[in-house]
Amino acid sequence: MGVTRHDIRESEFILIFEKSFREESIGELIEISLDNEAVTINDEVKQTVEGVFSKLDEIDSVIASFSKKRSIDRIPKINLAALRLAVYEILYGSDKAPMKVAINEAVGLVKKYAQDADVSFVNGVLGAYSRSLENK
Repeated sequence: MGVTRHDIRESEFILIFEKSFREESIGELIEISLDNEAVTINDEVKQTVEGVFSKLDEIDSVIASFSKKRSIDRIPKINLAALRLAVYEILYGSDKAPMKVAINEAVGLVKKYAQDADVSFVNGVLGAYSRSLENK
């Protein structure tokens, strides 16, 4: 069975989440992850994870402006990883996945890895962001 877009997105999410706890560079983190069979490492994963961290200030600014109840530093890291990936995909990866798909995938990842309240929070932030884009 081949690698699906969902597998790639989940690997991107895992690496983004892991980077929030580690000092290694993205390149080093990817190198370490090559031995982990649970994580898919390919050019698309590398490009997205590097892209997220190269645009982190812009991405976090979007998240902060739509997270009315929590500042960036108070958002649980698991939620922040999902939000960062989704916002990056919406801003820079629309050719790979429509906005609704990026949001649904982010919510699905939070459902899998976080708590029920986190699902509502992530969905709310991304929903507000997507509505702001549709109203432009």
